[in-house]
Amino acid sequence: MVTSRDAGAPAVHAVLDKAAHENFPVAPRFLPRAWREDLTAVYGCVRLVDDIGDGDLAPGGRDAAALGVDPGRAADRAALLDAFEADLRRAFRAAEAGAASGTDAPSGTGRASADRDFPEGPRHPLLRALVPTVRRRGLTPDPFLALVEANRRDQLVHRYGTWEELLGYCALSADPVGRIVLAVTGTTTPERVRRSDAVCTALQVIEHLQDVAEDLARQNRIYLPAEDLERFRVTESDLAAPTANASVRALVAYQARRAHDLLNEGVPLVASLPGVPKLLVAGFTGGGRAALRAVRSARYDVLAGTPRPTRAGVLRETAAVLGQAR
Repeated sequence: MVTSRDAGAPAVHAVLDKAAHENFPVAPRFLPRAWREDLTAVYGCVRLVDDIGDGDLAPGGRDAAALGVDPGRAADRAALLDAFEADLRRAFRAAEAGAASGTDAPSGTGRASADRDFPEGPRHPLLRALVPTVRRRGLTPDPFLALVEANRRDQLVHRYGTWEELLGYCALSADPVGRIVLAVTGTTTPERVRRSDAVCTALQVIEHLQDVAEDLARQNRIYLPAEDLERFRVTESDLAAPTANASVRALVAYQARRAHDLLNEGVPLVASLPGVPKLLVAGFTGGGRAALRAVRSARYDVLAGTPRPTRAGVLRETAAVLGQAR
């Protein structure tokens, strides 16, 4: 079976190594090995599509080549997203074919055996690594396709007028990840999905706050609603400054409170979960809380530097979530 790590290629490691920089633990060691492998495979896929959308792929064009994109279009994000979607669909078809034949598609430890057993299988090693997870967990393509659509939107939409518009974007860019986690852990219910969506939206809003300066400078994107910029008398020039003035700080504090309220859905979500999934989701919620604490500790100046939670802070907040979820 192709796994995320032994799929080879430096570009694969470049993608997976980014897990260490997330606000929360992606696949902590206390999880059963099968869950760690499946969550790592999911992370690799999610991270890859986000890196495509942000232009953050490893240099050298390896990912473009793996997706079958012509070298002359290796920097064409739209072409790469189209190729990713096509490869994603091949992954789900391969999983379905493997389930029908009673094998764990794609099999083997290298590209040659995967191609022999499933000639229409995915090309990129991270998508090949996803196939066994899709089959074992009965995953559907819809959440992954929503993530592709979110990254397509990022190429076209650089500003959001209202909070509701931003929430609509988060429904594509963040909420699907929580739904995939629930599916991997076999804990999906309508109420859990609702609460998970709130937590994931909160985590996305928090990340937007952490990355205000970077998003504007590198991508010309602003994920702070225009109506709130106007309300707090913040201009785009203010957001491009080296440090945050009082108006920017007030705006960031307002958005942080919104994220905090959404993140509060994490406690009843954690309380509803059994055993190991409870610990996993507590880590996601605790990571979000720790990130918010880092933003507060920076006095809401997210322009001077990116506020990041410490490992100790994540552990402390995770423990608090578990205590409240009893």
